[in-house]
Amino acid sequence: MSAEKKKKGTVGVIGLGIMGSAMAANLVKSGFEVIGTDILAHGRDELTKAGGTATADAREVGKRCRHIILALASEAALYAVCADLAGSCARGTIVIETGTLPLAAKLKVRDQLAEKGIVLLDCTLSGTGAQAKNRDVAVYASGDAAAIREVAPVFDGFARICYELGEFGNGMKMKLVANLLVAIHNVAAAEAILLGARSGLDPAMVVKVVADGAGGSRMFQVRGPAMVNRTWDEATMKNSVWQKDMKLIGEALQTTGCPAPVFTSTIPIYIAATASGHAEHDTAAVYEILERMALSPATKK
Repeated sequence: MSAEKKKKGTVGVIGLGIMGSAMAANLVKSGFEVIGTDILAHGRDELTKAGGTATADAREVGKRCRHIILALASEAALYAVCADLAGSCARGTIVIETGTLPLAAKLKVRDQLAEKGIVLLDCTLSGTGAQAKNRDVAVYASGDAAAIREVAPVFDGFARICYELGEFGNGMKMKLVANLLVAIHNVAAAEAILLGARSGLDPAMVVKVVADGAGGSRMFQVRGPAMVNRTWDEATMKNSVWQKDMKLIGEALQTTGCPAPVFTSTIPIYIAATASGHAEHDTAAVYEILERMALSPATKK
């Protein structure tokens, strides 16, 4: 394996949470040497178990890797990590930013890194943590076309497909379009499964049959089993994190003047999930919120 790793090269991964750890593990399996870091020891331990090399901080990753993936949870983390990389990366380093974060923040750090000769790409991902483990994510790549071509083998190492979308920021814009549908389809899946259950159908059979027909969706396939089996404690997208995504979608809708009555109707459901003990659970937990609504006196009237 060491010989193959040499052939494929070295990739850095900063941020080893649900998505970052999945990408890192798949890159190792694909033959890359992976050097990564996370503020939490658990993420570093998982990388070591997967066959990668864990380091103490982002600066060390910057010194050792020409191609670096960022999988960060917040705008503050993006600023802090990019400040470290600006002081440690060599000129010509390509940084692949995969987070669902404000475009203004991405533009700001892009310009800061460019002053040091470092290229930042906006490459958001479409897919859940469970899909990322199976290399079933799509990359929405935007930014410098030559840099995207250079890191194409890296995308191949952790993703199913890569779409090149043109100018920097288009990746983030496309991700918000996709996530608007994810928000809707997730709640719609919960509604449909609950209707089946309350109609006397086996919920597991509802998921199997409907997922295979015209009424199915990717979210129905991915989150339906978690709703039926009540395994939302095994989070692939936490409700607390999803609130950030919902806020960004809402801001994009307001900026573009785009009406979105269906998306808007899902907002109270996600807020209720976050506020009722499911903040750290998967967004599949909206199913339980609908169950509670079905049992409330107001619903029965």
